[in-house]
Amino acid sequence: MSRANVVDSSAWLEYLADSPRAPRFAKAIEDARHLIVPVVTLYEVFRKVRRDRGADEALQAVAAMLHGTVVDVDVSLALEAGQLDLPMADSLIYATVVRHGATLWTQDADFEGLAGVKYFPRD
Repeated sequence: MSRANVVDSSAWLEYLADSPRAPRFAKAIEDARHLIVPVVTLYEVFRKVRRDRGADEALQAVAAMLHGTVVDVDVSLALEAGQLDLPMADSLIYATVVRHGATLWTQDADFEGLAGVKYFPRD
């Protein structure tokens, strides 16, 4: 892969759980050189894994995510996200995708049909 990739929280959770859907997202996640990780995605994944499987596994998930380049929310990204008609976290993720000319890998229907999105509907 040569284009930057952003992986949505739900796709990260599939990958980290090694679910049957994980291979759909593995290519983007394992290409760490081109992986961009919005900080809001770190938050969502950490929170869900901590709640479901404990703090140790949540920290392991974050460690895996830190192989990519983490993008913080700054004022301009917040304003770019605020112009999108998506829920807050999705807006921040998609604004990061747009800013970096990246491809978003997701199974979240909120992103379906948007430019630069590889959408995999949930079975």
